[in-house]
Amino acid sequence: MRAAAPDDAHLARLGQQLRVDAVRAADAAGSGHPTSAMSAADIAAVLLARHLRYDFDRPDHPGNDRLILSKGHASPLLYAMYKAAGAVDDAELLTFRTRDSRLEGHPTPRLPWVDVATGSLGQGLPIGVGMALAGKALDQIPYRVWVLSGDGEMAEGSVWEAVEHAGQERLDNLVLLIDVNRLGQRGPTRLGRDLGAYARRLEAFGWHTLRVDGHDTAAVDAALAAADATAGRPTAVIAGTDKGHGVAEVQDREGRHGRPLPDAEAAVAELGGRSELRVDVAPPPEVRIRRRPPAQGHRPPVFDRGGQTATRDAYGRALAALGAVRGDVVALDADVGDSTRTEFFGREHPGRAFQFHIAEQQLVAAAVGMASRGWNPFAATFAAFLTRAHDVIRMAAVSHAPIRLVGSHAGVSIGEDGPSQMGLEDLAMMRAVPGSTVLYPCDAPQTARLVAAMADAPGVAYLRTTRSATPVLYGPEDAFPIGGSRVLRSSDRDRACIVAAGVTVHEALGAARLLDREGIAVRVVDAYSVKPVDARTLQQAADATGCLLTAEDHRPQGGLGDAVAEAFSDGRPAPRLVRLGVRGVPASATGAEQLHAVGIDAESIAAAVRLLVAEAMVSP
Repeated sequence: MRAAAPDDAHLARLGQQLRVDAVRAADAAGSGHPTSAMSAADIAAVLLARHLRYDFDRPDHPGNDRLILSKGHASPLLYAMYKAAGAVDDAELLTFRTRDSRLEGHPTPRLPWVDVATGSLGQGLPIGVGMALAGKALDQIPYRVWVLSGDGEMAEGSVWEAVEHAGQERLDNLVLLIDVNRLGQRGPTRLGRDLGAYARRLEAFGWHTLRVDGHDTAAVDAALAAADATAGRPTAVIAGTDKGHGVAEVQDREGRHGRPLPDAEAAVAELGGRSELRVDVAPPPEVRIRRRPPAQGHRPPVFDRGGQTATRDAYGRALAALGAVRGDVVALDADVGDSTRTEFFGREHPGRAFQFHIAEQQLVAAAVGMASRGWNPFAATFAAFLTRAHDVIRMAAVSHAPIRLVGSHAGVSIGEDGPSQMGLEDLAMMRAVPGSTVLYPCDAPQTARLVAAMADAPGVAYLRTTRSATPVLYGPEDAFPIGGSRVLRSSDRDRACIVAAGVTVHEALGAARLLDREGIAVRVVDAYSVKPVDARTLQQAADATGCLLTAEDHRPQGGLGDAVAEAFSDGRPAPRLVRLGVRGVPASATGAEQLHAVGIDAESIAAAVRLLVAEAMVSP
């Protein structure tokens, strides 16, 4: 039946229905987390029936509130909510966790009402911060962002990066609902059911907090209303609950996490039996996004051929130019904008530039949140520091979030700063992300073109930039499609091919000149697109020379060398292949000294080619 008005008695019955449906879904799947869903069911019932503004027929409605189930393992609760709202039927509910079902073990955007994938705990609130910033500072639309979090994940550092940032930005359109059910996976959580401890910590960061009995629907309703009315700061509703609430056999008991109930039929009866309550979710207000349409005639910055410019400088100038013609582009910084050159964008487009200080998980999570709202975020920091946010990047791919990441100060070429600042694993990390694009330009014009290209790349796109100035090889007329490469030297006498990217392109050209004096002709390929790599050009080079050598300012594992090797992994005849990269742990030295010490400067590359060619001559 459909209730005309969700009174308190109706809310209590709805909470029980959500519990029952969570139990049934987990039982049908033979797995799942029904007890985690049961603890938050009353909170979810009040939110759905009284406070959420959402049009399930129009999930892309710009005025919709956003709901993030950060405790993604409690997905049966979310799916039970969708059933109560009429978005899914009972038959689909019982397909939970089965092949081809939209109702996956943890929510993903396969469902149109799920904005971002969750399940890796501690990411819901940081992503919610990005959504709330988009609503408040960019869209200027009064939607509210509701994040339902577990108490266990409040131990994650990413949560406290988000708590601090939300408090600083006074995000009064953000509400954190903490289901404090006391129990984690292996036992009690750090703070148990000490609601005051959570409140004190959140209040220290400027949050408004409300402590409630999470099973008292009237109290929860009053708290959510107070959160909705709070201005000038984010609100946390800290709800004390029982894991497995309503079923004596599992309620507040350890050892029941991640398992269906022992007797689901008896549990359903104890909860009052099945019901088919429906909720008329309040519609969102009619709003309009005031986003500037793309301008025509984008002109990337021009650089003098033969001069020298750092690719990080080119990135900053290119992003600022792109922002002038694309109103959807936003720039995110983590306190290094003067180094990454993100500050160039901030000077020209201050309303679309965001500072996250030294909090890389929040930096990337905010990009995911903004992307889910239709913005085109470019987030930049040192390549080495992006490793801290790897889990957020991994989950961004699960969400199919189109985010653009830029890592500067890559490789040993940064010089004297030493190994803590050298991004040497970033290409491997980014190549392993499903659906990712990985780009490593060698000069300024190439960088500028690739910045524009990555703005339209699907999924996670990564651009690697260099600290030091490098020669400008290309002109403004040159094109650099994703998946391409450039052959910088070739002849019908080539005895080997050097494949390089970024800073080593210039070293490869230097090596080619040294070898040319000795009568050894070599081909040089600028493999600026590390993923997808230009397999066709590599195969042509292999056919012509029989010998390939890769040189990269990166670890030998997972970077350019492995990308080249994979181009021959589908059964094509493999050439002789030597991979030069950074082995061991570098120490402080000049950039030139660093390149020589690890064996990727022009002299070292030339020496490796000589050996490769000599071996090829004596091999049968």
